[in-house]
Amino acid sequence: MPSGILGTALTGLMAFQRSMQTTSNNVANVNTDGYSRQDTNLSTNPSSYSAGNFVGNGVDVTSITRNYDQFINSNIRSSASSLGDASAFQAMTAQVDNLLANPESGMSNAIKSFFNSVNGVSSDPTSIPARQVMVSEAKTLSTQFNIVSSRLDTLRAQNNAKMQDSIDKINSFTQNIADLNVKIATLTSGGGTQSPNELLDQRDSLLAQLAEHIDVATLARPDGSIDVFIGQGQALISGDARSKLELTNSTTDIMQKTVLMNGYDVSSQFSSGALTGAIKFRDQVLDPAQQQLGLVAAGIGQAFNNIHTQGVDLNGATGKAMFTFEPEQIPVFSSIGNAGGYIKATFDSATLNQMQASDYRLDYAAGSYTLTRLSDNVKVMLPTGGLPTTVDGINITQVAPPAGTSSFIIRPTYLAARNINAVITDPRAIAASSTSGDVGDNSNALALANLENQGILFGGNTLAQTYQTLVAKVGSSANAANVSLSAQKALNNQAIEARASFAGVNLDEEAANLIKFQNAYQASSQVIAISRSLFDSLLGAIK
Repeated sequence: MPSGILGTALTGLMAFQRSMQTTSNNVANVNTDGYSRQDTNLSTNPSSYSAGNFVGNGVDVTSITRNYDQFINSNIRSSASSLGDASAFQAMTAQVDNLLANPESGMSNAIKSFFNSVNGVSSDPTSIPARQVMVSEAKTLSTQFNIVSSRLDTLRAQNNAKMQDSIDKINSFTQNIADLNVKIATLTSGGGTQSPNELLDQRDSLLAQLAEHIDVATLARPDGSIDVFIGQGQALISGDARSKLELTNSTTDIMQKTVLMNGYDVSSQFSSGALTGAIKFRDQVLDPAQQQLGLVAAGIGQAFNNIHTQGVDLNGATGKAMFTFEPEQIPVFSSIGNAGGYIKATFDSATLNQMQASDYRLDYAAGSYTLTRLSDNVKVMLPTGGLPTTVDGINITQVAPPAGTSSFIIRPTYLAARNINAVITDPRAIAASSTSGDVGDNSNALALANLENQGILFGGNTLAQTYQTLVAKVGSSANAANVSLSAQKALNNQAIEARASFAGVNLDEEAANLIKFQNAYQASSQVIAISRSLFDSLLGAIK
């Protein structure tokens, strides 16, 4: 331990030199993202007892610490996660809203134009031009359904790409955080009190970036490393070990993605972050929109076919179906791992008004079936023996029984808009008449035209009302997303400003510190000069 005037002055010289180095480092990193202002902490050296007095022995640099507040950093991560969620959800929801609400890209005009053409035939049932217009408008209607469905599929692919991008970034961040855990634990091992401030800042910055994509919670370890948890407490990082997320196809639809961690589905375990926003958009906006659009397509196709096939065309032949759903009316998907079995489903025109915008899961076990409507997870009652049955406007039959426990997904509306097709091309084949041989009879055409204003769909809604309900729901979601995004931006900015105020570098303050430390350094230097002069005087006195 230094003693005497010279030793004490040397401690001051070294302490204030280190203080100026720390201040200089602060100034150099004034614009470095994630940097926390550092302080040099000084303490008095223990005094020495001499000649009946305790004499001071200068100063010591005990530590260089960063300005860190756990609550502020936790708030940074939380607000970043909520902002990532709101931003991802708003960006995608706005695109669906623009697609469906726009008269040019949506279905409103196509539906109205089609029924206008049907009214034209009912007004002049023998007019070939009027019939040709109806044939063309029917094809335009089915094509527009296909186009809108295709656009929704494109948005789904875009959303899947965003999910994959988030997962790639999450895996990259977790790897870097785990690596930093190792470095930090190594540098702080052995019970030392000094902290690797720059590495801690880097880790906090990575945690904030990670939180933009997925909500996380942290737990510090005694060695300086941290554990990171997601969802309901699943460990994403544990010391130097980490778990990887992966995006896989669902068992029934390659466009429907599932998030796995260590082989387990964790898609529903997140509460915020860009990955959560993408999942919420898919589940709360995109899927319901595709189902509701399909409900309109299935409704118009089945209701129109039901009346058209009861009429007579200009050739005196019974009317054919105007619309078909290709390659099949209702797709039924077998889950991976099924023990065989073949289930078929078709539309039931008699109970069309009971059809809902939903998928269904048909489970088979121990010789019996259980049907679940997936939109609300309600078990649907089946008759004794299970199948065949008619439920919610669909007929379900067993073509071949499974050999063991199996599961099937029935999708009556999800793909209906994609699969609908107008197949009548001959204007004479329009069945406007209900009486064979009476070419001037327009009663069947009137019945077809009246479908526009009849409550033929679920809840007694018309075709237009059902579509407008879809537009209104998406529009409401888009508006709520805009409000939420603005609020989350404000909260995130507040959190960033709070950190900047607490841990950011203030150049005026650092400039004042530099002057203070410079003066103290110069004073210590002057003490050294005086101690040398005194020593020289002493030597001169004894010569």
